[in-house]
Amino acid sequence: MPASILTRPSADEYAPYYERYISRVPAGDLVTQLDAQAASFEAMFRAIPESRAGFRYATGKWSLREVVGHLIDTERVFTFRAISFARGDQNPLPSFDQDAWIPPARFDERTLHDLMNEWATVRAATIAMVRGLPENALTRRGTASGVSFTVLALLHIPPGHLTVHQELARTLYGIE
Repeated sequence: MPASILTRPSADEYAPYYERYISRVPAGDLVTQLDAQAASFEAMFRAIPESRAGFRYATGKWSLREVVGHLIDTERVFTFRAISFARGDQNPLPSFDQDAWIPPARFDERTLHDLMNEWATVRAATIAMVRGLPENALTRRGTASGVSFTVLALLHIPPGHLTVHQELARTLYGIE
């Protein structure tokens, strides 16, 4: 694992919008945090009975299954961006419209258990990727959604994003 993965990205490594996620990732060993967060998230969401997995806190809002599907998609998108830039790819990457991705994914046709298994696999792949990055890859930059990011910043977005959704699960969905 690169030694500088212990550092946090500075504000010039991502757009201000992403501060809402990056600020929720504490300083320290990112791999350890990704691993611990996985255990916490799994404990929280695997305890949800399937009979509650379709719950929406309001009309038009995502079900709990769709939230997990969204977390899978988001982790994949941001880690794809990170590996692309880590490998020196300078092709600009497109935006991703999270709301447009939900209907064709049909997450509510799957079980929450199945989605959680997929999420765990994706997170394990993220951890393996981070462990395997050479240190000099973390400062490489690329453009996604018209924004310049470093690899380090991109790697901090999925855990911060997951933290936001865990907080929403507690406050809006009543999940503990």
